[in-house]
Amino acid sequence: MMTVITTTVLRPGGEQQWDEAVRERFESAHGRPGWVSGQLLTPEDEQQTRVIVGTWRSREDWEAWHHDPAFQEARDTLEGLEAQPSRSQWFEVVSAAHSPEH
Repeated sequence: MMTVITTTVLRPGGEQQWDEAVRERFESAHGRPGWVSGQLLTPEDEQQTRVIVGTWRSREDWEAWHHDPAFQEARDTLEGLEAQPSRSQWFEVVSAAHSPEH
C-alpha cells in the first residue's frame, strides 16, 4: 500500500467550500480500484491549513483516479480556493492497524 499526504493552505473564507469538495472527492474514490482510505485533517493552530491523507493499494491506482475527467474538474475548483500550491509526499505503508469498531 501507498499513502500520499498532501498539505494545502487555503484562502480565507474558502474553507467550507474546499472541505465539501474534498468530501465529494472521497465519495468518488470509494468505487475506484485500489482505494483504501482517506482523511481530511486541519492542525488545531492553523485553521487555513488542510492535510489530506489518502491510502491506495498502489500509486498507479491513485494516478488512474487523478486522470478521471470528474477529478480534474474538482481539482480546478480546489486550486481556486488555495492560497498557494499544495505539496504532496508519498509513503510506503510498512504497517497498519485499525480499531475493530472502524
